[in-house]
Amino acid sequence: MEINELVKLAHENAENHGFYEKKPEIASLLMLIVTELSEACEADRKNRHCDKYYVEQCIKCGEFYYSTDFESKIKDTFEDELADAVIRICDLAGYLGIDLNSHIQAKMLYNKSRPYKHGKHY
Repeated sequence: MEINELVKLAHENAENHGFYEKKPEIASLLMLIVTELSEACEADRKNRHCDKYYVEQCIKCGEFYYSTDFESKIKDTFEDELADAVIRICDLAGYLGIDLNSHIQAKMLYNKSRPYKHGKHY
């Protein structure tokens, strides 16, 4: 799936679930992304990682799997929280009408031209 498709789906889902009943502040949406990254950090600190098998089963079985095992085997793991951060980024891009796919491609091309460690210590 292309990134812009994820952008569209993430934003539509957020709208359908009431997150845009009133116009949100961009700073608030950015902090929700930061929150997800903080949760990923905590999950990693607690060594809460998801077995790839469960994710594959989840996708294979669809909604039924979510209702039975998602919360016990995937939710709140490092991988789940990273996915949450990406979903929130996609939602924000959708809200703002940003062609995230093109911006990522352009940035990756630019990064190829940069010096080792971008000229910094770390």
